Amino acid sequence: MSETKTTEMKATKRQFKAEIKKLLDILVHSLYTNKEIFLRELISNASDAMDKIRFESNKGTDYIDKDLPLEINIWANKDKNILYVQDHGIGMTRDELIKNLGTIAKSGTEDFLKAVTENKENASNIIGRFGIGFYSVFMVAKKVIVKTKSYLKDEPAMEWESDGMGGFTVKPLNEEMKRGTIVEIHLKDDAKEFTEKYRLESIVKKHSSFISFPIKIEKERVNTIPALWREPKSSIKKEQYVEFYKFLTYDTEEPLDVIHTSVDAPIQFSALLFIPKRNLDWFGITREDYGLDLYVRRVLIQHKNKDLLPEYLGFVKGVVDSEDLPLNISRETLQEDIIFTKISNNVTSQVLSHLTKMAEKEPGKYKQFWEAHGKIFRLGYSDYANQDKFMKLLRFNSSSCKDEKELISLDDYVEKMHKKQKEIYYILGSSRAAIEMDPHMEIFKRKGIEVLYLYDPLEEFALSSLMKYKDYEFKSVDQVDVKKLNKLDDVEKNENEMEPLSKDDEKHFSSLLQRIKNILGERVTDVRESKRLLDSPAVLVNPDNSISSTMQKIMHITGQTKSIPKKIMEINKNHKLIRNLLKVYKANDKDEYITNVAEQLYESALLMEGYLTDPHKLVNRINKLLEQSSEWYTAVKKL
Repeated sequence: MSETKTTEMKATKRQFKAEIKKLLDILVHSLYTNKEIFLRELISNASDAMDKIRFESNKGTDYIDKDLPLEINIWANKDKNILYVQDHGIGMTRDELIKNLGTIAKSGTEDFLKAVTENKENASNIIGRFGIGFYSVFMVAKKVIVKTKSYLKDEPAMEWESDGMGGFTVKPLNEEMKRGTIVEIHLKDDAKEFTEKYRLESIVKKHSSFISFPIKIEKERVNTIPALWREPKSSIKKEQYVEFYKFLTYDTEEPLDVIHTSVDAPIQFSALLFIPKRNLDWFGITREDYGLDLYVRRVLIQHKNKDLLPEYLGFVKGVVDSEDLPLNISRETLQEDIIFTKISNNVTSQVLSHLTKMAEKEPGKYKQFWEAHGKIFRLGYSDYANQDKFMKLLRFNSSSCKDEKELISLDDYVEKMHKKQKEIYYILGSSRAAIEMDPHMEIFKRKGIEVLYLYDPLEEFALSSLMKYKDYEFKSVDQVDVKKLNKLDDVEKNENEMEPLSKDDEKHFSSLLQRIKNILGERVTDVRESKRLLDSPAVLVNPDNSISSTMQKIMHITGQTKSIPKKIMEINKNHKLIRNLLKVYKANDKDEYITNVAEQLYESALLMEGYLTDPHKLVNRINKLLEQSSEWYTAVKKL
């Protein structure tokens, strides 16, 4: 060996630069949360080292110890409180050891220091972003010894040692060693947990399950589930997808569907996504607990990232793995990263396209999807970039459906529309039965016009926000222009149609309307003849240009207003009750019966609208009317 080479092999002591000392001080003394991240970093480094030796092997490079298995071994000495992480990767020469573990680019260090100072709580997520991942080991270590042997022939094994304080020592290793690296971590007294096998296993399964090389803890392989998203779809069996899904979600059922995609341009990423058969959030308590696991080259960067998919697709479970994102990129940087944004947009588009194909080719399966996830999917009304795709995927029950379980799309509705119809009509109610009894529906039944049935206020809010589908505006049944509807032909005849009123009765009917208006006073804006009713005696309708009944109710429920909205009361002159009331009015326009009926009609309408908070007067009035009617009945029947 030459004199120069001999000199190089002597032990060398070096001091860390000021900015590195500051960095290590933060890592050692300021970051107490999520210390387990150090193992993820060491495993990631070990995986990179083995990727490099595999690359050299593929190139045909001659190197030492070719028979060594490419695997990561982790074990601990509990008595000495030491943890070991070993790989059979490319190893390091003396110069590489000093370069990789002794210096950090000053600019990178300064950027990290600035980032971590501004956001210490999230520091563990950005460790490694500036090439300092190895130093996270000092969060748990009082001393670290790195033993390494390069893949190059004639390069001696070397040893690096530091306490993470003032500096480090590099010297030849005085023992035989095979190619690769061993990190010997002398744990702090408060870090003994990292010698426990179960603890190490939980960290590996959480952060490094899908590293492509075997990871063994105490000689037992831990990462047994393969990174399926990296495999070609043609080689994967359904059973493998099901196993992976259950591993990922802890669901006992298999998924409803699988979306497996790989994109090479303009960005490179793979995604393996699952649509569960059922809503996994039964009680709404985990609504915020959604998101996809984000990996960078098989290393978990963020569990349940909420920015990869919009909230309305939060039912989707799975992973996204990018080749183009930097390792350990922070959440804050993710939100601003152009590559990440492109990945997010692409993944969203992939899910919507998959659902579109399902709806077209497998309507039965899509119905299953909608019943399980339709409630959260409706939140997509605010995704303006994908509004067309979103609206085609909406499903509704309607007046043309045979029961409450049948569903139609907006395209189905448009296809069946009346030729002269320019709007898509909808109504909100607590159930199909309740909606079909609503007086507002009577004109639509008479004209044979289909109405979408909504059972959740969010559905109306969504339609109000979407405003229109194709060229057709969404319109609530309580806001329609009745004159337009009455231009359409009737398809349903009134079996109980009454004789038209005489001219004299028409005059008295107008006076009766004014009498009812006087009785109700400021509780209504007007009382007028109805052109929409068929079977009901009266209904409350909104004045022109007012907000819908549902919006009024939402404001009422949320406490934004406590007052009952003033509406127009419409009276059906062709109803038997109103005809009888007209007779009473003609006989005595001050009859108390008129007042009771007017009050009853108004409060019954309020009850139907959902605004009657105190039913006592209504019930007492009904009882009184029943008592009177029973007397009339017994008198007529001579009982």
